[in-house]
Amino acid sequence: MANALGVILRRVWAVKAGFNLQASYRRRVTRQYLRLPLTWHHRHPSGQLLSNAHADIEATWMVFNPLPMAIGVIFMLAIAGTQMFFVDPTLALIGLLVFPLLFAANLVFQRYMSPRVTAAQQLRAQVSEVAHESFEAGLVVKALGREREESARFDAATYALRDSMIRVGRTRGVFEPVIEAIPTLGTLAVLGVGTARVANGDLVAADVVEIAYLFSILAFPVRALGWVLAELPRTVVGHRRVSSVLQAQGSMEYGDVALAASGPARSESRNIEFGYQEYAAPEELGSRAATAEEPGDVVPAIRGVHLDIPAGSTTALVGPTGSGKSTLSNIVVRLVDPDAGVVSLDGLDLRSIEQGGVTDAVALVAQQTFMFDGTVRDNVDLGLGMSDDEVSRALAIAHADEFVEQLPDGMDTEIGERGGSLSGGQRQRVALARAVARSPRMLVLDDATSAVDPKIEQDILASLRDSASGTTVLVIAYRMATVRLADRIVYMEDGAIQDEGSHEELMGRCTGYADLVSAYAREAAARAAIAADEEESHG
Repeated sequence: MANALGVILRRVWAVKAGFNLQASYRRRVTRQYLRLPLTWHHRHPSGQLLSNAHADIEATWMVFNPLPMAIGVIFMLAIAGTQMFFVDPTLALIGLLVFPLLFAANLVFQRYMSPRVTAAQQLRAQVSEVAHESFEAGLVVKALGREREESARFDAATYALRDSMIRVGRTRGVFEPVIEAIPTLGTLAVLGVGTARVANGDLVAADVVEIAYLFSILAFPVRALGWVLAELPRTVVGHRRVSSVLQAQGSMEYGDVALAASGPARSESRNIEFGYQEYAAPEELGSRAATAEEPGDVVPAIRGVHLDIPAGSTTALVGPTGSGKSTLSNIVVRLVDPDAGVVSLDGLDLRSIEQGGVTDAVALVAQQTFMFDGTVRDNVDLGLGMSDDEVSRALAIAHADEFVEQLPDGMDTEIGERGGSLSGGQRQRVALARAVARSPRMLVLDDATSAVDPKIEQDILASLRDSASGTTVLVIAYRMATVRLADRIVYMEDGAIQDEGSHEELMGRCTGYADLVSAYAREAAARAAIAADEEESHG
């Protein structure tokens, strides 16, 4: 009864300890993901991050299942070994040779198993990555009829994982019978030598039977050591992959300086340099962690940028696609730190400001809006506990109040995963409301109204200008109607600022700016001329 109760308690507490450790490490990994800057996330696909937080952590602590039994085996071996030495030291030494053999077999096993398990864990991440991409790009897949190609891509990844797991299984299939056989061989060796010694009169049969019986009792528990040894390669690989995340460098530095609580902020950037580092995972997976990174070339994005954004002003940042505007906006709001140069807010280096200080003072509305699976109110509030009046005011400034009122439950309408029930323009307006509701001292709009029709866009920007008298605004835009609302325009090209001034000044002296902002008007005029010619020819 006591033995059965002990086994139950051992298994229950082992499982509980294993799952507690998994939960603890998942929280640590997730906190690390949130702490690491965007530059680190740029180099790691989301599928790999999901695999690190799930499959790798599970593999790391799976060894806990047989570990308590293996620890119990150690005590049993100590007691049984002492008893065997009292009976006959020679037979005891022969029998205990099974343990050096076990560890020698494990060394060979690890040499063959580690690269196979490493490859399997990496392929798990690739399967997760392909699936995640397909789900995220569901609209593109459906719209372009890519179902067959995506299925084939997923098939290739899953078959590669299948083949890798088969290789792992075959290796274990060789090792585990050897582990099973070693204790039996030890018992046979004891019986053989013991029988010979009994025949010579050195021992009595009872001593041989006693030692053989002790080995037979230990035969099953010794297998528990084999189970632990069998799990060790996967545990080592999983722990290595998880540790590579927990030990990742690139955390943001913070000081202890507090920003002012109110009033428009002034932003200054001096001699900013920034480039994206390309990283490639090794194609040939060895015993190293599969998340090991090989540094590649640096792709310059920002070169020698000086940008002043006066307090209370509205500054428009204009430039062709790929000129570095979004990268510069990420640096200004300190989503990433520049490779060189200094960015300051109210004259304070962003690195010297206390953690959370910049995000409290500056709000960014990015090009790609993200909606959480919840209500409109939840997506504007995001846990701040704002009142209905505050949410309504933010929606009104973003010109989202009219369409929100027409929703079935108003602000309490569930908008679905990633805001699937809203149009692109509606999602952008909710995202604008989310930023405005925080009363930021500086508001950065990264082409945040591109999906909104021009008339509503002008109304939104006019409302922002009227309501944001205590807010500095940096807007990245292309439309002439948008940029003309700015006090000052900065033209950017090839990662550098080429010119700045008023709209009239830039139109007169900056060819690149004039070509860019008048492109829509030229296209409309060309279409009108073609339509007029066609009408005249038909007439």
